[in-house]
Amino acid sequence: MRQFLLLLLCIFPLFIHAQNTRLIVQSRDSNLIQLNEVVLSANVILGSKYQAKNRTGSAYYISPEELATFNYTDINRVLRSVPGVSFYEEDGFGLRPNISLRGTSPERSAKITLMEDGVLIAPAPYSAPAAYYFPSVVRMQAVEILKGSSQVQYGPFTTGGAINMLSTKIPDHFNAFLTASYGSFNSGRLHAKIGDSKEHFGYMVEYLNFNSDGYKDLDLGGNTGFDKNDLVAKFRLNTSKTATLSQALEFKFQYSDEDSNETYVGLSDSDFEATPYRRYAGSQADEMINDHIQFMATHLFAFSDQFHITTNAYYNGFSRNWYKLDAVTLDGERRSLSGILSDPDNNLSYFQLISGQQDGPSDALLVKANNRKYISKGIQTKLDYHWMGEHTFHDIEIGLRYHYDEEDRYQWVDGYEITNGVMNRTSEGTPGTDANRISDARAFASFALYKLKYKDLTITPGLRYEDISLGRTDYGSSDIERLGTDISLRTNNSSVWIPGMGFNYNFDRFSIFGGVHKGFSPPTNKEGEKAEKSINMELGSRFTFKGLSGEIIGFFNDYSNLLGSDLAATGGTGSLEQFNAGEVNVQGLEVLLNYDLLAANKSLKFPVTLAYTYTDTEFKSSFGSAEDIWGEVMTGDELPYISKHQFNAGLSLEHSTFDVNLSGRFNGEFRTKAGKGAIPSNEFVPSSFVLDVSGAYHLNPHTSITGNIINMLDEVYAVSRVPSGLRPGHPFGAYVGIRLQY
Repeated sequence: MRQFLLLLLCIFPLFIHAQNTRLIVQSRDSNLIQLNEVVLSANVILGSKYQAKNRTGSAYYISPEELATFNYTDINRVLRSVPGVSFYEEDGFGLRPNISLRGTSPERSAKITLMEDGVLIAPAPYSAPAAYYFPSVVRMQAVEILKGSSQVQYGPFTTGGAINMLSTKIPDHFNAFLTASYGSFNSGRLHAKIGDSKEHFGYMVEYLNFNSDGYKDLDLGGNTGFDKNDLVAKFRLNTSKTATLSQALEFKFQYSDEDSNETYVGLSDSDFEATPYRRYAGSQADEMINDHIQFMATHLFAFSDQFHITTNAYYNGFSRNWYKLDAVTLDGERRSLSGILSDPDNNLSYFQLISGQQDGPSDALLVKANNRKYISKGIQTKLDYHWMGEHTFHDIEIGLRYHYDEEDRYQWVDGYEITNGVMNRTSEGTPGTDANRISDARAFASFALYKLKYKDLTITPGLRYEDISLGRTDYGSSDIERLGTDISLRTNNSSVWIPGMGFNYNFDRFSIFGGVHKGFSPPTNKEGEKAEKSINMELGSRFTFKGLSGEIIGFFNDYSNLLGSDLAATGGTGSLEQFNAGEVNVQGLEVLLNYDLLAANKSLKFPVTLAYTYTDTEFKSSFGSAEDIWGEVMTGDELPYISKHQFNAGLSLEHSTFDVNLSGRFNGEFRTKAGKGAIPSNEFVPSSFVLDVSGAYHLNPHTSITGNIINMLDEVYAVSRVPSGLRPGHPFGAYVGIRLQY
């Protein structure tokens, strides 16, 4: 059976071009009924605000206009206005986000389905999903967030939801765009793109650079910022609009590189209180270097207005080496960074080495070269057929995907001494002697989704299937040439059926929607490890009343087997091994309100948006030991890293010649280890409120002057205690720029 399905995948030409069709059907009781827009492209989930508001499950579409309002480079700031999305920051610029949807574990965004143009974009989505690579949100034209029911189309992570980033499309007509900005911390950005479409050909070329010296102060001085480049090119060949069989073939190339002086080293509580933007001398050698490349071919077969087949072939390659302080050794005893910084008083000599207060002997500071390469490739296809009956609309989607990914670890550790705060390398590690293994995954996924609309009722039953084979080949530290002299193998397999059902019923001024679906998260290659599973439910309403619009949604996720991950980014060893966290309940409320205070004014607009998320978590069983990264877990404990309360408010004043925008974010306190009641001080991240401001003055239709202020109130706040120690959020920063478009 599998061979037959793979054959089907291979014979379909290569995929994706977007086309929307709006369908209208005659009604017996009224003149015309406008049916839901049908998105006939595999690279989008929603495609518009209209789709988001009419979906049977919870969905949010961040439009090009919304992205341009603040023109953020930080994906965390882009997502903070979306109910149900939570995160904790790490570097202040959004280089390596930690995103959660409806209470999923946020560490490195590893428990949600991340896509760019409908293709899995995490470095190795099945075998190593922790997102050390994340696409630059500046070059996206829209961001789509899907939560809740009817997620059978998108996997492998189906518990919390999916995020799909839509890169700049090929324009319908000639378009040229250039924006440049400069501001605090010697931060700069240059973004340029040009494109055009003719009858049978279209193209788009885009370049992006953003950089900064960083806002942290390294002991004895030094750059704590980054420099990142992005290049994207798209080319399309298509038949004429009058062709009997409409086809389009699009090629996409993307390349990015990054050089960032980032570290896992945070601060002790007392040092954060005194000098929150300090960086210890022991982190002076830390540097992340990476590059990412993507090839993607997309094809659309439009046999008719009702029947389309879209197919996509893709290859993603990602190489990275995060060279960073990993541990400290004194008198033959090695201690981890997280252990030292969580309790500096009982690790005083080790802490004084990191902070440069004490000289250290040869090989006292151990700096690991976390050298890894990732491959993610596959082919996927989607068939869409829709038709109409009396008072009804029917749509069937069938999708197939074959995917392969791998993570290749080839790491080593160098030793350093530190004298008067200056580090000098005293020994060079041999590549492959710290980690020397390849983890891989082969996965076949398929889904079928049926959409039935009868008058004002829409239902969407669906079913997804995932068949995953995971493996690991460990060559060992003594076989650095990988001859197989001391090889260790292990495999694990997982297959699952994932059903889901959603509904939506429209009344005059409001609708009721909801659904239930099975949540799934793949296991690792550890033999016998079971997948994460849950049952997830939601019920909500969308409404419009006298200019006030919004939605209210309640959700409940019932985990029968939650999996935690041993990530260095959360204070673990970095083995990526998962552990069984047992039964967990996650429930919450999402509220979104929109209102224009000057709706009657023809020349001015004053839109206000309010978003609130309440998330309550509870372990239903006890497990673990003090060595587990979540600590000793008891029944009734809360999940770590999840704020119970989050609130965001946005206000704008819009005119044809200018606009001014404010965005305020309250993020509630959270704990960094499982527990209940009062949070211990060494496991506590306090609440914060951050206000951003942006504005633009339009000199003419083609030229605008732009300005941004990040953290206008200059709030000093902690964002996390991981990877190791307290970390500060972005301080006050002001930026001015120019935007040219034609």
